[in-house]
Amino acid sequence: MKRMLLLLGLLLLASPMIFAQTPKYPTPGGHWVPIAAAIGMAIASGLCGIGQGMATKGAAEGIARNPGANAAIRLALILGLALIESLALYTFVIILIDVG
Repeated sequence: MKRMLLLLGLLLLASPMIFAQTPKYPTPGGHWVPIAAAIGMAIASGLCGIGQGMATKGAAEGIARNPGANAAIRLALILGLALIESLALYTFVIILIDVG
């Protein structure tokens, strides 16, 4: 246990040095990366919003046509919305890794 804590402490002390390094050979046109990332996030967010709107519309229509299936439709809607939202979050994480 002491060795694991020592290793964890060493990793935590070394991690700021890892991120403080600058690239040895900066890529040409690297200043476009944040702009392209912002455009990519805008596209991903917009399409996820459209998908969530269509899913909500379909669930509302389904509940209106068959109120007895309310629980099943609601479960499918929540699961679908969570998966759609996760796509936007994955895009955001990838952009943070790419720009950072």
